[in-house]
Amino acid sequence: MGHGGDVIQELTTDHREVDDLFNQFDDAAPGSTDRKRLVDAITIELVRHSVAEEMHLYPAVREHLEGGDALADKEIDDHGRVEQLLKGLEMQEPIDPDFERMVRELRTEVTAHVDDEENHLFSQLRHHVQQPVLNQLGEKVREAKKTAPTRPHPAAPSTPPANKALAPGLGLVDRARDYVTGRGQ
Repeated sequence: MGHGGDVIQELTTDHREVDDLFNQFDDAAPGSTDRKRLVDAITIELVRHSVAEEMHLYPAVREHLEGGDALADKEIDDHGRVEQLLKGLEMQEPIDPDFERMVRELRTEVTAHVDDEENHLFSQLRHHVQQPVLNQLGEKVREAKKTAPTRPHPAAPSTPPANKALAPGLGLVDRARDYVTGRGQ
């Protein structure tokens, strides 16, 4: 969950971890409980990652990059589509007819979002934002992931200040539910 380094290194490492989880999903037997466990792990990682980006990265994009509002809005829209898919998957079992299709659709959305961030947004940040700021953002993102929700909440606000106020409370409730159900263990 917390890897170290500046915000770009932190988020890129998150991206590789999610890629690895998708690869493990591909290797698991169709219809197996392993696939459900892996979708839960993917969901937990993506939700924490997205919330942290929305709390800290995208406000910095708005502040530091030319056209930052449009860039941040596009990334937040991407998150919205992913979160809707995650919410739908939360209700599915690996034997359900739509499960495989929904995971493929999720992977397509996530891959496109990661590609856009890593090949466009991150290079702009590296070029326009001073290293001490990137380092500070990395620490803020790591801290946000510790208290972020672990389940999709599509109706929750995705921009400050409301998301910063609500995310830790949602995260607490989600982690309590996860503990009781054994999800993510």
